[in-house]
Amino acid sequence: MAPRSIATGTISFGLVSIPVRLYPASQSSASISFNLLHAKCGSRVKQQYVCSKDGEKVEREDMVKGYEVSKDRYVTFTAEELKALDEIATQTIDITEFVSTAEVDPLFFDAAYHLGPDRGGTKAYRLLALALERSAKAALARYAARGKQYLVLIRARGGRLVLQQLHYPDELRSPEEIPVEDAELKEPEVQLALRLIEQTSAEAFHPERYEDAVRKRVLEAIARKVEGQQIQAAAPAEPQAQVIDLLEALKASLAAAPKAAAAPAAPPAAAEPSPAERKPARASRPAAERERKAGSRK
Repeated sequence: MAPRSIATGTISFGLVSIPVRLYPASQSSASISFNLLHAKCGSRVKQQYVCSKDGEKVEREDMVKGYEVSKDRYVTFTAEELKALDEIATQTIDITEFVSTAEVDPLFFDAAYHLGPDRGGTKAYRLLALALERSAKAALARYAARGKQYLVLIRARGGRLVLQQLHYPDELRSPEEIPVEDAELKEPEVQLALRLIEQTSAEAFHPERYEDAVRKRVLEAIARKVEGQQIQAAAPAEPQAQVIDLLEALKASLAAAPKAAAAPAAPPAAAEPSPAERKPARASRPAAERERKAGSRK
């Protein structure tokens, strides 16, 4: 069943306008979620909001939104004030520049959407997809929808367009914030690590080789529960010893790693014995026979 579009828009490509439809690129239904129930009767429980100061239950109509400017100090906004600050949804995906796809750090990637041509936009859609593929470029654009302005990347994939929602730079944490101590690396360690990477490398990306083992296990457990079976908790895994010698660990990893996309070599055939090697074997039989007869005469 084909997915349903969740929004419409128009890509502004120079003086060309391309009407498109947005489709979700992932399935949220693939994730498994649980509901909170009352253990006594099995009914679902409802969420309530309670004032942290007096413990009073607060209804939706009695709530306002506030921004904390300092500890326990807020500036508040009404719904009308917040609506006035919203970006006007023009539904226009305005391309501002083209960049090399290799230049965009995947850290910026957020949600992804498939783009399909809307009525009358097929030819221009195909043209943009082909141009992006041949140039190995992606289009950086702004997209206003749902009261927000999004930074997006439009890229070609198999003759079709994908809209990749991006994070703004101030939404990303700097890697310098993460503490990493200095460590002295020896060249043999580096070479072994490179050999390990080379040995376990694949020619292409094949995500179909992998599956969510936890999701599969949970679905199987749910099926058993429905059938009335009890689930036994697995014993915790034994803690592994800490690896101290990095060089030895790399050697062991290299020895245990499978060969990358290489057929196993056939074992070498046994070498035929030379004529000189076969002569003593044939001559030894009469000698052994004479020794046996001499022994019997004694």
